[in-house]
Amino acid sequence: MMSVTAASTWIALGPALILAATALVVFLADAFDPQGENNALIAGVSLVGTLAAFGVAAEYLFSGVGVDEPLSLLQGQLVVDGMSLFFTLIITSVTSLVIVASYDYLKGQPHKGEFYSLVVLAATGMVLMAHSNSLATVFVSLELASLSSYALVAFLKRNKGSVEAGMKYFLIGALSSAIFVYGISLVYVSTGALQLGLVAEQVGEVENVGILGVGILMIVGGVAFKTASVPFHFWAPEAYEGAPAPISAFISSASKAAGFVVAFRVFVEGFPVDVVLALGVDWVLAFQIIAVVTMLLGNFAAAVQENVKRMLAYSSVGHAGYAMIGLAALTNPGPYNDFVLAAAMAHLFVYGFMNTGAFLFVSLAEHWGIGRTFEDFNGLAKRAPVLSVAVAIFMFSLAGLPIGGGFFSKLFLFYGAVLAGYWWLAAVGVIASAVSLYYYSRLVRAIWIEEPAEDDLTLPDQPLGLYAAIVTAAVFTVLLIPGIFVVIETAQAAAGALF
Repeated sequence: MMSVTAASTWIALGPALILAATALVVFLADAFDPQGENNALIAGVSLVGTLAAFGVAAEYLFSGVGVDEPLSLLQGQLVVDGMSLFFTLIITSVTSLVIVASYDYLKGQPHKGEFYSLVVLAATGMVLMAHSNSLATVFVSLELASLSSYALVAFLKRNKGSVEAGMKYFLIGALSSAIFVYGISLVYVSTGALQLGLVAEQVGEVENVGILGVGILMIVGGVAFKTASVPFHFWAPEAYEGAPAPISAFISSASKAAGFVVAFRVFVEGFPVDVVLALGVDWVLAFQIIAVVTMLLGNFAAAVQENVKRMLAYSSVGHAGYAMIGLAALTNPGPYNDFVLAAAMAHLFVYGFMNTGAFLFVSLAEHWGIGRTFEDFNGLAKRAPVLSVAVAIFMFSLAGLPIGGGFFSKLFLFYGAVLAGYWWLAAVGVIASAVSLYYYSRLVRAIWIEEPAEDDLTLPDQPLGLYAAIVTAAVFTVLLIPGIFVVIETAQAAAGALF
């Protein structure tokens, strides 16, 4: 343990290093045998490496490495603390489920090695985003995750929808990166620092508040893109619909969590609420507006979709609005700030399982070729009852009913907003959740109540990997009902270190 807690050692970055090494091994294994049918080998190596990173992060988090006293590396550019390890667990758990599900999805597809190495490489970038303690390392790790994600969305090179989605995702991502890095440059011009602690020290002494304010606003825009929040949400439905379904699960869960950990750390540590409010720069108000509009637009747009994948895409936008409450309900002074932020972290943890499971269900439907509209799923419970139970768990938990951890994560999130004095944020969240119950129930109704259009009740095959990933996600979604208090306590300990 002493070797880990020493700030000079790289062992503390074990999860990120394991992921990077895994991506390299997978790439080399595929390079030596590019035409070989080695799907099981490279999927197995990817899964073992990702689970190893998950295990090391869990060991560090629950043994207290960096939790009480953050570990600093590269002269403060990277940090290992409770928050970085908590989000590493989210990212690696989602990545593991996606790798398991992809084993069946990629059968018959070329370039499997590139697919798995890009998934693990993107996860490496997301984990580094969680460790980033400087605006420079935030940008570099964000680009590592983003560039890999662009290629994964366009992975189906002979599929027009996949290529088109990848191109749109890349172009909008490049624009948002330009906005984000320009915002960073303006903050650097104002404060002379990139490391978050130094930015916080200098931000109160800034002479030209206007330049700093524009810089902070542009960073808000970059965060809004990465989390698929309004007004930079419009890429999400296109990218999620065109991408391979496992990748839709990956970028809508793991990538979203990585965007939020950057937002939490950068704004809480780099731009303290009391200091920037005294300057007249109210980033909390900006996040309140974004949270409200994102919750309402995401859920009402999802309610009018006929395509299940697009419905899930817009509902993912709505959940970004819920998680945004973690920043929108911060106050100065803020006795409940750590609770509100912890509730948002807990919601992202639960969301990682239930949303990934929902998208993997769509992946299985694509594998069977049963279509994407609600009507295409009519009567599916008669053909796949276990899968249909899992889907009901995902849908009702996403809506906030007490059948999965989503109920308690939303409850704590809204309760935290009320404690902080922002009851209207909680009210908007409840209204948005009520709307979501309509369209989530619509899918459950189609599967369990509606009669199938055809009498043929047979499905082509039972892909073991996809089934295992979906059932595992459903089991964890349910287990997080009794386990939510452990998640909240762990998240609160991690969030408390930022204030």
